[in-house]
Amino acid sequence: MRLMDASPPIAMPTGDLVVYERLVARVLAPNPSPFTFTGTQTHVVGKADGTGNVAVIDPGPDDAAHIAAIMRGLAGRGVAAIVITHTHRDHSPGSRPLQAMTGAPIIGCAPLVLDDLGPRADAAFDRDYAPDRVLVDGEQVAGDGWTLTAVATPGHTSNHLCYALEEARALFTGDHVMGWSTTVVAPPDGDMAAYMASLDMLLRRNDRRYYPAHGEPIDNPQRFVRGLAGHRRQREGQIVRTLRDGPCTIMALVERLYVGLDPRLKGAAGGSVLAHLIDLRNRGMATGDDGAGLEALWRLAA
Repeated sequence: MRLMDASPPIAMPTGDLVVYERLVARVLAPNPSPFTFTGTQTHVVGKADGTGNVAVIDPGPDDAAHIAAIMRGLAGRGVAAIVITHTHRDHSPGSRPLQAMTGAPIIGCAPLVLDDLGPRADAAFDRDYAPDRVLVDGEQVAGDGWTLTAVATPGHTSNHLCYALEEARALFTGDHVMGWSTTVVAPPDGDMAAYMASLDMLLRRNDRRYYPAHGEPIDNPQRFVRGLAGHRRQREGQIVRTLRDGPCTIMALVERLYVGLDPRLKGAAGGSVLAHLIDLRNRGMATGDDGAGLEALWRLAA
């Protein structure tokens, strides 16, 4: 997320099926926060006329009211697949109650359980995620009038997948590209080099529209992605210039680079700074101990 100007959650109606276009609708989960914005958006892929089966992408947290809202939105349609972008706790836990109600298989990213630096409680990994089928880059799941192709986009998490809706040239971007801010990339699983490479890969695609899990749909997505990549390069430049003045801890860098930041977001900012520092170290540009916490000293390489 763009932590230096992260907006407070905006009150938005939850529980209603909102149709965006012929094959795309969404139900907003009631979990707004400084990290999720208005909440996690569960996307329903299928014919808007209410016929045929559907895919449900990222059913969100295990929240009974949200699962009930998804079921109302289905209006009796069958679910061909419950599709998961990644296993943070605001995305995948709802797959299990939804599967119990619909019998649909859980399909998508690989399981991943890993402790992190704890920048945000809601982003902890879903330890109970157990997909019936794991997709790799280029594999597809299809239903009545729709085809979803997995697009591997590691960076936010190593198991993150986006999904291309082939019939609409639309891409469901999960947390890799969000519609309201940049994405937190927090080690040890978050990887800045992988994230930047995934952004570069998206620039080579010809998607018409992005549907993120947080924030509104994104038109002119290539321009948007160029902006995200430029922001990351700018942040790296700020870190390098600050380290030229002498060694710094990660939290000292956060204080200098994220002026006026909401205190609740400092841990997440520290994770992203650490991801930049590790990338700089891997490129021979900085030195420091990523296992020593946010108070470890980092410096430019000699």
